[in-house]
Amino acid sequence: MEIKNICCIGAGYVGGPTMAVIALKCPDIKVTVVDLNADRIGAWNGPLENLPIYEPGLAEVVAAARGRNLFFSSEVDKAIEEAEMIFMAVNTPTKTEGEGAGMAADLCYIEACAKNIARVSKTDKIVVEKSTLPVRTAEKIKIILDKEGNGVHFEILSNPEFLAEGTAIQDLFKSDRVLIGGDETKTGILAVQALVDIYANWIPREKILTTNVWSSELAKLASNAMLAQRISSINSLSALCEKTGANIDELSNAIGMDKRIGPHFLKASVGFGGSCFHKDILNLVYLCYHYGLNEAAEYWHQVIKVNDYQKNRFAQKIIDGLGGEIQGKKITILGWAFKANTNDSRESSAIQVSLKLLQKGGSLKIFDPMVKKNQIKIDLKKAFDDLGKSEDELKLILKNIKIVDTIENAISEVNAIAILTEWELFKKYNWKDLSKVKIFDGRNIISENFYSIGRP
Repeated sequence: MEIKNICCIGAGYVGGPTMAVIALKCPDIKVTVVDLNADRIGAWNGPLENLPIYEPGLAEVVAAARGRNLFFSSEVDKAIEEAEMIFMAVNTPTKTEGEGAGMAADLCYIEACAKNIARVSKTDKIVVEKSTLPVRTAEKIKIILDKEGNGVHFEILSNPEFLAEGTAIQDLFKSDRVLIGGDETKTGILAVQALVDIYANWIPREKILTTNVWSSELAKLASNAMLAQRISSINSLSALCEKTGANIDELSNAIGMDKRIGPHFLKASVGFGGSCFHKDILNLVYLCYHYGLNEAAEYWHQVIKVNDYQKNRFAQKIIDGLGGEIQGKKITILGWAFKANTNDSRESSAIQVSLKLLQKGGSLKIFDPMVKKNQIKIDLKKAFDDLGKSEDELKLILKNIKIVDTIENAISEVNAIAILTEWELFKKYNWKDLSKVKIFDGRNIISENFYSIGRP
């Protein structure tokens, strides 16, 4: 099948950047990104400096392709009808109720998306899973499409994303691998080849891997679980280093020089965050329990537990460093994004650390160069809502928060500074001028004269 029109449903962190790069590299294919959120679509069509997602290099890619063969629209049905290939890049949050609540992926948006595709489609379509999904979701999608469709033929492919926020554009330009899963039928093989041909415009063929659908779906969960496991492993050792006098940086270096292990993801920190690791591991845990693999489920669940332990341990270190009592003490939180070079704050370590400090009576000044003030307020409100705090309690707590616009305003007249995102701005700052302020480096980016994770 020749692909001349692509529709992507979902204009978020996956759909927006991925489709922008496909449009850039495939100028003969019309790429339309649709979303029911009109404000988000408006932002994608607006000034480049105000795109809804911050990623280095993204604005330049959008500028090159937007209006030529890259379009952002709220006309979902029209884009579906025109497309030969449809990417599903909608949100798959963790379920909050029902079977699997707190662990399993909530597929309500995926199911709604499939029903809409089935309703609108009048010609054969290739439907591509781009969202992170549990194994055998393609089977559910196929059932919905066949049951509610208009008699047209659908092929379901799995094409998980392996983007790291902050380097997503470079990851798309020079992917370690592109994974495409499809049915091993004649039409399934042709559908897989159609997607292979798109990526082959810029990705070497040897880096495009084809598998069955189930292997592809599981690969994303497994990859994220393995990466997160390395972070939790080194963080668990950082606690031991602090007790024994060992240096976590020296330990990480020694471990990473083993060619069987390698140095990546062995930097101790306050813990991992973001939309993927936490959610995907919980999904993996649920799948293991579902299939009766309790020991495997408990193993992967421990990765999450160690991550939460590290965040709480860091917050407690700040409290202990201020004499064990922080009532009325002023503490600066530097960094709200879960990592540098993104404005994404989902599951950020800063949220959990701030939560504990506020509950202990601390007063916070918060600064992040990219996360908007309103998003910080939303994150905190949700965190306290999850704890069951009343509106009155929330108002009292929020009085102890000040969100500022510059690092200078953030660090003035405070008792302690906690660095929670590894922004370049923080790395370059002259911290030695703040000799009277206790600095807690949760990302190990500044001098050893200050408290950092894993240093005694």
